[in-house]
Amino acid sequence: MRIDLHCHSTASDGTSSPAGLVAEAAAAGLDVVALTDHDTTSGWAAAIAARPPGLTLVPGAELSCRWHGGPWPISLHLLAYLFDPAEPALAGEMARIRASRETRAERMVHLMRADGIDVTWAEVLEHAGGGTVGRPHLAQALMRRGLVDTVSEAFLPEWLGHRYRVGKEDLDVFDAIRLVLGAGGVPVFAHPRASIRGPVVPDVAIEEMAGEGLFGVEADHTDHTPAERAHMRAIADRLGLVVTGSSDYHGTNKTVRLGARTTAPEVFEQIVEAATGSGVVA
Repeated sequence: MRIDLHCHSTASDGTSSPAGLVAEAAAAGLDVVALTDHDTTSGWAAAIAARPPGLTLVPGAELSCRWHGGPWPISLHLLAYLFDPAEPALAGEMARIRASRETRAERMVHLMRADGIDVTWAEVLEHAGGGTVGRPHLAQALMRRGLVDTVSEAFLPEWLGHRYRVGKEDLDVFDAIRLVLGAGGVPVFAHPRASIRGPVVPDVAIEEMAGEGLFGVEADHTDHTPAERAHMRAIADRLGLVVTGSSDYHGTNKTVRLGARTTAPEVFEQIVEAATGSGVVA
């Protein structure tokens, strides 16, 4: 079985619609795919309706979180699988984060316009297509003007990485774990050692997260070096956490393809068995 447990659609910052994503997953030879858009479940219904025969769909989300245990807060992401989307505590917090993302993006547009870049908020909203607004939508606006060639270039410090960057609200990671568990979901730490993205939390933070009910770590990710993958596997083994692997697919916003990293079938079965909020769609 080929199992990819971390993919994004136009419901957040991917370029494939939810329906298009499941079609692409089947065409790529995947047996299982997870839809994990940022802080939203709005793509679930369309993906479920369009699921090709033979493909198992795992409804999920990627939550924007922060760890406050060091000298300064560190942002991180938590993958939440198979939770109840109607559970009010988690749904309410996800709605709050989405609203914060939109406010943040609009402020970034104002900063760019103050520098003479003619990006408009109406344009960003139109291209987001009703999905959760994020920096990739601003990056695409810069690309349309020929100011940058790729999303990665737009994320450099001279653009959205620093000059026009605005902070956003996040969930405390321990609160997020408890919320996911309270909604019957399964929490997995996304790309925990992706140091190329910025500061990463220390091992002690993962130990504390495991104590709160963290189920696994996404060790096999394209932003991890072989040494980082090995380090995370050792931590997972010591703490009794499962190890997942995923593409973190964003369509044409990134060069990574579906199925670039995969999860073992026995780990997938453990995740399904641990969930009580919702089930896979097969």
